[in-house]
This record gives sequence, structure tokens and C-alpha cells, in this order.
Amino acid sequence: MMAGAVHANLSTVPDETYKALNLDRSKATPKETYDALVKRYKDPAQGAGRGTMAEYWEPIPYSMYLDPTTFYKSPSSVKEVVTRQECVECHSDESPVWVQAWKRSTHANLDEVRKLKPEDAKYYKKEKLEEVENNLRSLGKLGAKENLKEVGCIDCHVEINTKKKADHTKDIRMPTADACGTCHLREFAERESERDTMIFPNGQWPEGRPSHALDWKANIETTVWAAMPQREVAEGCSMCHYNQNKCDGCHTRHEFSAAESRKPEACATCHSGVDHNNWEAYSMSKHGKVTAMMGDKWNWDVPLKDAFEKGGQSAPTCASCHMEYEGEYAHNMVRKVRWANYPFVPGVAENITSEWSEKRLDSWAATCSQCHSERFARTYLELMDKGTLEGLAKYQEAHDIVKKLYDEGLLTGQKTNRPAPPAPDKPGFGQFTQLFWSKGNNPASMELKVLEMAENDLAKMHVGFAHVNPGGWTYTEGWGPMNRAYVEIQDEHTRLREMLTLQERVNKLEGSKTSLLDLNSNSEKISLGGLGGGLLLAGTLALIGWRKRKQNKA
Repeated sequence: MMAGAVHANLSTVPDETYKALNLDRSKATPKETYDALVKRYKDPAQGAGRGTMAEYWEPIPYSMYLDPTTFYKSPSSVKEVVTRQECVECHSDESPVWVQAWKRSTHANLDEVRKLKPEDAKYYKKEKLEEVENNLRSLGKLGAKENLKEVGCIDCHVEINTKKKADHTKDIRMPTADACGTCHLREFAERESERDTMIFPNGQWPEGRPSHALDWKANIETTVWAAMPQREVAEGCSMCHYNQNKCDGCHTRHEFSAAESRKPEACATCHSGVDHNNWEAYSMSKHGKVTAMMGDKWNWDVPLKDAFEKGGQSAPTCASCHMEYEGEYAHNMVRKVRWANYPFVPGVAENITSEWSEKRLDSWAATCSQCHSERFARTYLELMDKGTLEGLAKYQEAHDIVKKLYDEGLLTGQKTNRPAPPAPDKPGFGQFTQLFWSKGNNPASMELKVLEMAENDLAKMHVGFAHVNPGGWTYTEGWGPMNRAYVEIQDEHTRLREMLTLQERVNKLEGSKTSLLDLNSNSEKISLGGLGGGLLLAGTLALIGWRKRKQNKA
């Protein structure tokens, strides 16, 4: 068969992607598929580069490692022009850990892959290597009868299978996802297919999100990230939201071990913390505990599809649940997404019983039924949905109270000490910006509290349900913290309304238009809460009582 005429045969890539790329999946060659994927991948309108808010932010030096296509430049201080072998020799001294990791990798040991026997757990890599070589032949990067000898420094950091020397001042690149896709076309196409399958029916989320395929776009087009003057702080978001650009978030350098990336710990750095504590919830679930207790006895080298039958796996991992879809395993992680982690997003809860959502629920039931009965699986998934809705109702009640105060202009300092947020954000209530940016009384404490109920506590409540961690939705996280925030909001709201009522009574007695709330913003900064508020309230009540007694005597 002539080079370039090989059919890509990417059965795990969904039809939606071929349609989006305007390709005939029965005829497309690896080159045609790769070229179409890269054209879209590098199109700024599709999320590459600096995004629609580029005028508001400037990269810091570290940014070049997170978005190499846009920012990386070859190191001008290194003048060497070197061969393939000289890369290894030099870096054995300069950065020995890189070289040691690479020497353990499949990339450095392709001949060993070719010798694998069918009974070996890694035997699937032999077929994978043949697929990679067919991809490279289609792209014109490997001769018709040529085998790939190795994948070394120069292949990833300059060009795959190149015969030329590498000039450090102009040739060195930081490998991006499309560079990995040159060989690993199937995985690249699967990952990119998240753009095409993560489409909410009524635009509840932007197309292709949330996903790894567009996480950089989601990051740089968030107003607070673009606006924050504290760029090093903002870069903390970028350090997880860069999977769109690179593959080394999961497949860490320079060993790129598939076995390593399949372990739950590989997901933990990003999928953890205050607003998406997936790792914590999973770790404390029975699933996570079985993995912690028994995982060292499992064979992580077998492909995911064989993990339970041949690898001895006895509990689900992140990969075995989220990479599976209707019996197949792929790098598309979002084909079953229904809640998208954040139940408060408008329209998500209303959509949860739609035909679109029910089809995805069926896929989840099939996943869970690999270990449980279907009745058990559906019963639990129903519990998850209804429990999440109960948390949403609790949040919405608190939200409506604080929003009404905002609409009436009654939040602390709202009329006197509420600076506008930095551009491109606009002034408003309960905005994501306020989690990371504050100035004066923007946001007010009540406002921040209700915002955290949504972005943090309600999200963790859903994650607790989704990962079968009872404390994670009932007590430790989720409902318990939400209930405390609800009580604190109710208390503050009641005190505020009582003070307003008291003000009206004082005004009637005094014929005055002075507001007790105005005292909160004068030069004395008297507070309506705590000791100051108590003394003020007591004094005002005493004044009212004295005037009443005086009137009665008269």
C-alpha cells in the first residue's frame, strides 16, 4: 500500500468529530485526519493563543511553559548544534533525571516492544507501535519499509525522526498536543473530540466545555483571570487549565508512563480543592479505599479495557469510569457529563431530566453496572440527582435573600465603598471575580458567603454524591457547611432588617431623615454588628423609651 493511503481506522473517535472536521471516516487517511485536527487546534477562533481578552493581560515568563505555541522561544543562551546522540550525552550531565526517566520509557525501548509476546501485559503496545508507524508513513515522516528506531529528545523537541542536527537557538520547541498527536493520532483525536461531544442542548455551557480540550480557553477568557494584576496568583489557574496545550499534565515527563497516568493520583493535582474536590471525595469513598489498600497488587500495565479481567483491579478508578463510554475506553472524558460539576449554573438543573441528560444517565448506569446491579446503579444515580437538587434549593433561598439586599442597595458599603472591578469585568452581584478579587466592600461579606455556597460548597456536595462519599455531601463538606452559611446569612439579614425597622421608628419620633445605616460609613466607622452595634442599638432603644415616658408624663 502506498504511503499516505493507509486508512486511519480510528474507531474510538466519535462520528461528531468527523462531521465537524468535514471528513469521511471510511476514507480519511491519518494525514488527512491529522491535518484537519491541527488546523482547528491552532485556529485562534477555536481557543488557541491569547483569546478574546488578550488586550487585558500580559504573559509572565512562566507562561511560555503553559502555552508554548504562543509564547515559547528557543533558549538564546545555549549555542550548541547537536546530533540525536549528543542530546542524550549532554543532558546526562545537565539534567540527569530527565535522561533516566526517558531511558525507562517505552519511547527509548521500541525494540523491546517489538519483541513482546502475546502473554505479556504490555503486548498491546506492539500493535500501538504499528499504528504509530502507519501514522508517520502517512505523514511522510517514515519510509515505507522503515521502522522507528526510538523516540528521543530530538524527536519531541525538534521534529519526529529528523536526520538533521538541532540548533538550540532556533529549533527547540516545547512539545504541544499536536506534536504528540503526530504519532499518537488516535489519542489526540479522541481528546479533541471533547469539543464535539460536550454540547449542552440549550447553551448552558459554551460548546466544548467543560473539557480538557478547551480548558485553556476557559481559563484565559474568564474575566477575573484576564483582569487580575496579581499575575503570579492568576497563573495558579493556568497550571491546571493547560491540558488543551500539552499532554504532560497526565503523562508526566519524561517517562510518559501509561501505567502512571491511569492511577487516580495522576488526576489529583487539578481535580482537588475547594470547588472541585474530586480527589478528596474519591479517596474517602469505598472505591478509593479499596484502591489504596489493594492497588499495589493490581497490574497497571494492562490496557484499561482489561484492567478488571486481567489486571486484577477490584474497584473503579478515575480512568476506568471517566474514560469509558458504552464499553470503549478513550481520551474523551466528557461523553457522560450531565451536571458539569456546578449545579448552580443556569439551566443545568432544569435540563437534568431532558432526553439529552437521560441518554447520558443511561451510559452512567451501564458503567456502574459493570460492578453493581443495574437497579442498584439507577437507585444511587437517582439519589445523587435528587440530593444535588436539595442542595441547590438551599443555596437558591440564601442567594435570593442576599440578592434582594443588593437590589435595594443595602449591602455593607454598597453606596459608599464599592469600587468597580478591573476591566474587562463589569460591576454586578455575586460574580466569579469576587472569589479572587476584592477592594473595599466589593464584595460584601454576605455576598461572598453566598457566592462560596454556590461555587464551593454546592459543587463539593454534588462531587460527594457523584463519588459516593457520604461525609462529602452530608456533614464534612456539602450540606453541613452550606447549612452554616445559610444560618449566618439569615442572622445577618434579620439584624439588618431589624435595624431598618428601628431606623423608621426613630425617624418618625425625630422627624429626621438620617439613616442608622449611614452611620456605618461615616468617619467614625461605627459597625452595626458586634459590640458597637449592640451599644448603638441599646442606646437608641433607651432614647426611644425615654421619649415615650416623657410623652406619657406630659
